[in-house]
Amino acid sequence: MSGVKPFLILTTRDHDEATRGEVEAVRRHARLGSNDLVHLRVEASPLPELNLADYSGLLLGGSPFNISDSRKTPLQLRVEADLRALVDRVVEEDFPFLGMCYGIGTVTVHLGGVVDKTYGETAGATQISLTSAAAGDPVLDGVPETFEAFVGHKEACNGVPPGVLMLATGTACPVQMYRHGANVYVTQFHPELDADDLENRMRIYSHAGYFHPDELEDLVAMARNSGVNGSQHRILANFVRRYARD
Repeated sequence: MSGVKPFLILTTRDHDEATRGEVEAVRRHARLGSNDLVHLRVEASPLPELNLADYSGLLLGGSPFNISDSRKTPLQLRVEADLRALVDRVVEEDFPFLGMCYGIGTVTVHLGGVVDKTYGETAGATQISLTSAAAGDPVLDGVPETFEAFVGHKEACNGVPPGVLMLATGTACPVQMYRHGANVYVTQFHPELDADDLENRMRIYSHAGYFHPDELEDLVAMARNSGVNGSQHRILANFVRRYARD
């Protein structure tokens, strides 16, 4: 993508291997070159003042943090404050943004919605269904009306936040994807994960409370035998194609 402004991905994981895996999964499935994706680790140091005009778009990955936690470390509070200030600008400017898993919670709270542990989902595959409002949305171009994607989260939206367009729903977790304005997208599921990516992440977080450690091998087998076929990756590639700019 010579001559095109890079995309910026923000991560909050304090595990080096998990962070590398997340960034490379996004890069690979979004079909970005090595210089097309800039990475900032928000948990490693305070987020600098960003000039959004330097980037084609922003992405926010998953996190070990839960917005709905009643007790939070100073690091978590600082990360949340940094991201809250950035999301304020993103929403106000309707800047191209794709928030994945942790990203949906961050934006939902900004919009006045509720994030709690009612609709958590264990690590694995789930069926996603597009709404009628998704028809014609360029970020969902070529994505089937129903498809499977990987999830793994302890918290989720409890109801639809005000002022958004619902794009995808699920059974166990009703709010799976929405858009705010024209350019701010969030997903509860992980569009960046294939079976290999999920296995690597589950092995890293096998003692983090997403599932019982004894279930790991069964969950890996379930992921590999699931109907997740790459349709979810189109969201990343479409986002990049739509917003890449000089």
